[in-house]
Amino acid sequence: MNTAFWPNFLLWCAVLNYGLLLLGFAAYAKFREPIQRLHGRWFALSPSAFDASAYLIFGLYKIAIWMFLIVPYIVLCCLR
Repeated sequence: MNTAFWPNFLLWCAVLNYGLLLLGFAAYAKFREPIQRLHGRWFALSPSAFDASAYLIFGLYKIAIWMFLIVPYIVLCCLR
């Protein structure tokens, strides 16, 4: 297998996932109130609890991108 495949693959996966993260955050910033009303019907969440859970999800997703895509990419680039 080509050794340049995995770093390129990880880089493009990281770019795609960061794009999804930014798209999700933009949607959250623009449509926060309708999303909160929709989820407020399903779960008894206060606005502050909703904001905290949304930021927790965004933060965990960002950490997962770093740990599973960006750090391995950096390691593979350093090993070449």
